[in-house]
Amino acid sequence: MNIYFACSITGGREFESVYQAIVRALADEDHETPTAHLAESGVGESEAVIPPNEVYERDTEWIRACDALIAEVSVPSHGVGYEIGFALGLGKPVLALYQQGRKVSKMISGNPDPNLSLKSYQAPGDAIRIMRVFLAEIK
Repeated sequence: MNIYFACSITGGREFESVYQAIVRALADEDHETPTAHLAESGVGESEAVIPPNEVYERDTEWIRACDALIAEVSVPSHGVGYEIGFALGLGKPVLALYQQGRKVSKMISGNPDPNLSLKSYQAPGDAIRIMRVFLAEIK
């Protein structure tokens, strides 16, 4: 499957190891993930040199082409929120993962869209297990 992975870049990278674990699990299961590079250390610097309009065009095209969007939302991010809304507007299934105990925007937690699944996890392994169930259900 083609999976768009969304995570915070400029809002904070404290969950970078979780991002990397999710992307690694997607790759291990042969999913195409055009945004895998967003989990890499130093991505902020490499993305900073790309003009905003190019990022928008690239990312919205990737969302249009994906089968599903998986987002790690433990760190607030305008971009991730926008990507989730954009994907839902296209009728794409979306999984939003967050570390248990973290606050999540009410625009996400209160969204009744049946294509949105919001799930908490305790450890990265839990997030991966939740992701696998989500992907199996939408296959």
